[in-house]
Parts: sequence; C-alpha cells; structure tokens
Amino acid sequence: MPTPPRLRAAALTAGAVLLASSLAGCADDPPARGDLTAQELDWKACPAPTPAEGGGPAPSPLPDGGTWQCATMKAPLDWDHPRGDTIGLALIRARSSGPADRRIGSLVFDFGGPGGSGVTTLPAFGADYEHLRTRYDLVGFDPRGVGRSAPVRCEDDRQLDAYFQQDATPDDAAERAALLAGTKRFNAACERNSGRMLPHVATTDAARDMDLMRRVLGDDRLHYFGISYGTELGGVYAHLFPTKVGRAVFDAVVDPDQTEEEGSLGQARGFQLALGQFARNCVATAEDCPIGDSAQDVEDRIVRLLRDLDDRPIPGIPPRKLTQSAATGGIAQSLYSKDFWQYLTEGLEQAYDGDGRILMALSDAMNGRGENGEYSNATAANIAINCADDKPRYDTADVERLLPRFREASPVFGDYLAWGLLGCTGWPVAGAADHPDVSAPGAPPILVIGNTGDPATPYEGAARMARALGRGVGVELTYKGQGHGAYDSGNRCVRDAVHAYLLDGDTPAAGTVCT
Repeated sequence: MPTPPRLRAAALTAGAVLLASSLAGCADDPPARGDLTAQELDWKACPAPTPAEGGGPAPSPLPDGGTWQCATMKAPLDWDHPRGDTIGLALIRARSSGPADRRIGSLVFDFGGPGGSGVTTLPAFGADYEHLRTRYDLVGFDPRGVGRSAPVRCEDDRQLDAYFQQDATPDDAAERAALLAGTKRFNAACERNSGRMLPHVATTDAARDMDLMRRVLGDDRLHYFGISYGTELGGVYAHLFPTKVGRAVFDAVVDPDQTEEEGSLGQARGFQLALGQFARNCVATAEDCPIGDSAQDVEDRIVRLLRDLDDRPIPGIPPRKLTQSAATGGIAQSLYSKDFWQYLTEGLEQAYDGDGRILMALSDAMNGRGENGEYSNATAANIAINCADDKPRYDTADVERLLPRFREASPVFGDYLAWGLLGCTGWPVAGAADHPDVSAPGAPPILVIGNTGDPATPYEGAARMARALGRGVGVELTYKGQGHGAYDSGNRCVRDAVHAYLLDGDTPAAGTVCT
C-alpha cells in the first residue's frame, strides 16, 4: 500500500473535514451538472505512469490476457461552482472477468496516503483483487491533486532532497529556526506553483468527485474498497451520499474522532508497538538475532543509533547522508508490513557498521523518491490535502508543550511525529475542521476492518469509525495481525469475509475476530 511521504503528513489520522453551509443537508442526487454527468469516458491502453505518479513501466497484462484501460474524467475545479472550470481526473480499470449477467458493477478503490496514485497502485496489487474481478470492474483513480489528476506541485527534485535532509527533530533554537524556514520555503513553493488547486483538494471535494465517477461509470450505487486514508474518504462519501452507498469495505481504518494532535500521538504509540513486535520476532525466530540480545536491547540500540545519527550522519546513497530523520522514516517504512522486517534487520546491521544505504532506500520509498532521483508528487499532495482538511495550526511552543507526551508514547518516533505537527504552519489555505463528519444514517452496512497490530492507523480507530457511521451501518471485524491493513495480509478469514460481503452481500456478524 502506498505510505505517507512523512509520518506526520499523512497523519493517516482523520484529516478534518467541515461541510460548508452550502453542502449541509446535501441531497443524494445533486442537480444535473451539464455535460459532466453525461460524459463518455474514452478508455484506452494505459501509458507508463508519469513521474508525478511514481514512474515505472505501463501496467502488465491481466492474468486472463486482458489489458488495463485508462481514461480521464472531467470534474469541476470548484464544486461550489460546478459549471465553471474543470480539471481532469485519471482513472484506470480492469473489466470484469466473469459472465456479464453476474457483473455487479464497478468496484472503486482508494489506497490512501492521502497522496497515493490509484492508477499505479491498483495494477501493482491487482493480483490480490483478482477474485473480486469475477463480478466487478476494478477501478482506481488519482484523486484531485495527485499523480495525473491536476497534481499539486511544490519543490523540485533537488529542493526535495534538501527538504528531506533537514533535521526534523530540532534540539535548539537554531535547529528550530532552520526547520521552520524549510517548512516556510516548501509551503511558499506550493502556493507559487499550485495556488489555483490548493483551495480545492479537500476530502469533501474528492468525495464529490467519486459520486460524479459513480454516475459516469453507470452505477446506481458506489461499490467501494477504501484503505487507510481511503476509509476517511469513504466515510465522508457515506455522509454526503448515504443512499448512494453500495457494498463498501473500509480496511486499515482512520479514527474519525481524533484531532491531528491525537492522531499523531496515536501513531507514535502504534509505530512503537510495531517496533516492539519486530524486536520480539527477531530474538524469538533468529538463532542469533544480529541486532540485539533481547527485544529491549534491539529497541535500545535503535534509540542510540538515532541519537548518534543526529550528531554524525553516516554515508547513505551517495552523495546523500543517512541522517537521524531519514533513518527514522526508513524504520517506519519497514513497519508497514511484516514482509519488510528482514530489510529492517539488514538495514540496521549495515547502519551499525557505518553503512546507511538500506535504511536510506527505505526512507526514499517513504518519501516517493525513485532510484533516478525523481520524486512523485505524493509529498506535495499529502501535505496539501491534510492542510486543506485539518483546522489546527501549531507553533514551536505547542510542540514543546506536547513533546513529553510524545516521548512517553515512543522513544523512537515521538519527537519526529511531534515536530511534524508544524507541517501546515503558514499554509496559505485555512483548514476545514478538527475531524471529519462520517455519520451516515440511511446507508447500508459498511464492513469496517481493524488490525490489532496496525502501526499507522491504530486498531481503536475501527471501532470509532463503526460507531460514528451510525447504528446498523458500521459492522466491525477484527484481525489479530501485524502491519498496515488486513486484506492484503493474505489472512484467509479476512479474505473470506470480504469476498462474502462484496460478492454475495453477506455481512459478517458484528464483532467477528480473525486470527
């Protein structure tokens, strides 16, 4: 799954959404919007992803020999003026592989971030969803501001290298001033290069895009699979269009009740919990764990490594150095999936010997940097969407007040996440609210899946999402596992429950637990 460019930026926490008074009480079927609802999509073979989408080759053929198809859908730039200027939203689909009379419709995916390109992610993980393709067209998209969809642009590749090399956990007044100056430069570049888009990339805008997409695709209801931030987007959609919700699954669930501060603190606890699981696994399964004699020793050595890197960065991927901030990001990246734990072990071994290449490669993956030095626009889009959604703005005094709580939650990630709260300081567009409204009375059941070992969207958020959706709407399922999300873990129980619901409409009993 795509990951946040910076832990703070995603704050994979509930990005706050406030419904403007003009949107309150929105009807499920909005008035006709001229040609936009009647537009016909021109599906063609997909090109290679753009640099903003992360680059790479065009999607490989489907298992049955079919091809992925891409199209561009027009949407209003400003949903308050739906007959005004338009933007293009990039879509990708794989046609249903089953009999036509068994086809349910389109299943739309959002893989999270915010800032992840669905046009590149869906085919990358397409094999995982092949069973769902027996009854659905699988559809991914780049949300507005992301990838190929009117992308937000801020700093260039050279400037981003410097941005990610800066000290993200300042220890004195000079380092604090440098961090604030770097944030100010980045935000000013966003306004200079994308000022037209910044007021129009909030989650409510993307939710309205999805309802237009539903209509253009020819579906009476939106069948949806949201992962990570995609669960927040799905919840906002359900709030705005409750009777247009079809079969929907929320996996790796964002807590809709938390403010940005609470969400970042929850992430600090979640990543520390995942790091502890990694450490225990190393000493329990390796004949001789190469990075520590006990789980506590593994964690203590990581803390010492980060402290040393703050003073003396080591060689990374030339000509860049592995800094404390880059190492922290690389460690976090490896905790998104148990499959990455081996790379974390190897990266730590190397780093203790003065070689930071593996941890830097993991950090680059977190930040959307390709091997050729080109960045996707995931960082820019992530920050732009979060800052459009989140109302609070923090200063250094706020962070210093919060630091003890963050450090108590995580000696490894606490400082990093606390100082990350400054990301929207001085942002040119006001944030919408403290948290999104996802209440959806009248919506059909939505399957909400929480993973007890999820570092980025802690498990407690699933119950809160189910509760916030409303009685009879949110149906919670628990997966006792590790990593970010549940369906892509391959757990048979989780997959069977999702397949039974999406393919046959059979909702599992609330409170079902998969191990």
